[in-house]
Amino acid sequence: MKAKIKNDFIDLSKPLDISIAMRGDATNVNAWYVGHPKIEAHTDGDFVGKVSEGGSTNFNDIQFNPHAHGTHTECVGHITADFHSVNQNLKKYFFVAEVITIAPEKYQDDFVISRKQLQYALGNKKREALVIRTLPNLKEKLNRQYSNTNPPYLLEQAAEYLVEKGINHLLIDLPSVDKEKDGGALLAHHAFWCTDQKVRKQATITEFIYVPNNVKDGKYYLNLQVAPFENDASPSRPVLYKIED
Repeated sequence: MKAKIKNDFIDLSKPLDISIAMRGDATNVNAWYVGHPKIEAHTDGDFVGKVSEGGSTNFNDIQFNPHAHGTHTECVGHITADFHSVNQNLKKYFFVAEVITIAPEKYQDDFVISRKQLQYALGNKKREALVIRTLPNLKEKLNRQYSNTNPPYLLEQAAEYLVEKGINHLLIDLPSVDKEKDGGALLAHHAFWCTDQKVRKQATITEFIYVPNNVKDGKYYLNLQVAPFENDASPSRPVLYKIED
């Protein structure tokens, strides 16, 4: 089934899912020093929500943290005293996106994504969304335990550049756009949402994606959907659609 958006055609029957599924055990991807998600049958007296154990239905309780346990989309409410809900701020769901691949470069004791790297990758392209795949791009990203590993991150100037380019939706395959331990500075988050100017409430950051190696760099249409939680962040399922020739 094909659809036409502006002058482009996409095949809706060929989605490219770049989310990471959530599992209720220690093989789930994880960060921020919390335990793994839990997906367990609800029990109440004689009732057990598991058919294989005599229940009439499978009826699970789920415990997770959206920031720590998989693909999630967050709004400026992640770093503000005032409450902002990603469910309220994300009002459109289809965007022109660019997929780029970057090998983070050495900076002091870290590996980072710099303004110069983004400038080279984006050039003169005008996009609403940017999807960043970092190298090495191994399947271990699907269940990596990131706590206390100092993953790569964006420099503040890199986030500022994305604002200058008009990128409203940033997606990355890391647990955060900021350094794991930065004393709460969150420089890239603040720069991307312009918290010291006119706040970009419409802008979102999606972390913990996984872009398979068979998805080539280039222009796509992005469908970005979040679970309708009234929270600063929510589990999400970003899906790319290749533009047909």
